[in-house]
Amino acid sequence: MRDEILYIAHLDRGVKRFFVSDYIQTNPQVTKSNRQTRKLEFILYEAFYGPIVFVRAAWRQSLILFAMFLSGGIVFQYYEHLPVLDAFLASVSTITTIGLYVPNGGNFATLNRQEALLLIIMIIVSVGAGASILQNTVNSVVNGALAKGEIEKKLISKLKGHFIVYGYTRMGTYVAEKLEERRLDYVVITKNLNVYNELIGSNVLAILETEGNAIKTLKAVHIENASVVIATDANDSDNLLLILSARKLRQDIKILTIVHEPSLMEMAKNAGADVVVPSSITLGHLLAFAAVTPDPVGLINSEKIGKEGIAEFPISGSSRLVGAKLQDAAKVATIAGVERDGVIVRNIFDGNFTLREGDTLLVIGDPANLMALKQEKAR
Repeated sequence: MRDEILYIAHLDRGVKRFFVSDYIQTNPQVTKSNRQTRKLEFILYEAFYGPIVFVRAAWRQSLILFAMFLSGGIVFQYYEHLPVLDAFLASVSTITTIGLYVPNGGNFATLNRQEALLLIIMIIVSVGAGASILQNTVNSVVNGALAKGEIEKKLISKLKGHFIVYGYTRMGTYVAEKLEERRLDYVVITKNLNVYNELIGSNVLAILETEGNAIKTLKAVHIENASVVIATDANDSDNLLLILSARKLRQDIKILTIVHEPSLMEMAKNAGADVVVPSSITLGHLLAFAAVTPDPVGLINSEKIGKEGIAEFPISGSSRLVGAKLQDAAKVATIAGVERDGVIVRNIFDGNFTLREGDTLLVIGDPANLMALKQEKAR
């Protein structure tokens, strides 16, 4: 049996923010200080590991270029009879086209044929190596993709108990935003190269999905160390493939998914999803509830208790609920919470807790029962 999960659809901050927003539990191993440490670690990797990545990518070309500088120095020393340092300077000047030194005084007609041939080969090879180094420099320094991509892999390998967000569509951005608010570590999987570059440019841990190989992609985000997989892609078939792959790799991991086609709900459960949220059905119920209920807040959806609306009821000075015990209001409707001075009150189950003018009740129930509480408010 899969765990029974409640999820809440919010109206106050955008209807699509319902997905896992109230399911996510704070991981005790992930604290604010750890998140700051991770960010500091990212900066340190970027500062020290980035240059190392560039050297790794261009060391062959750099070695060839240095060999050409050295060879040119030998040529000038042998044929032009220059001192060692002067010969090396002449070689660098020639290869880089600075032109501080011209062989044979610029008289190429009388230039030694062997020297001329060696210089031609040296310049051609050096130009090719230099162009390759320039390309790597542009990729790694200007775009930052080469260095940051490697940094991402290093950082992801260090995560423990992180969340995996599959699909950085509009829904995926809301999920990532909620995780960021709660300072939880997460890794985004996306198929879009532009989105990937934007994410790593913003220091968001991300992996570019390997086309048609979900298992390889999940291994790249170290699913063995993750705690939750959240599938939010716009394509239901891609979400199902990811769920099957994740369940194959980890039998114990929690998997949440959204389905855009309600008929695929059972298929998603059979694939291994613990929580399946049908977006169209949930949003439809939410809109209908908002249409018939004053001051709606959201919707709770559960397989056991069904769909229940949440509404807020401010208590005015003329209300009979002022000074009443919370249990008196609970006789009319199910109270989910009380907001006082902009803060959710935590001790509402205290028998001495009384309601005040200006309090706001958060009430669960169908529209008919909610209206009974509205009538209770009036004298």
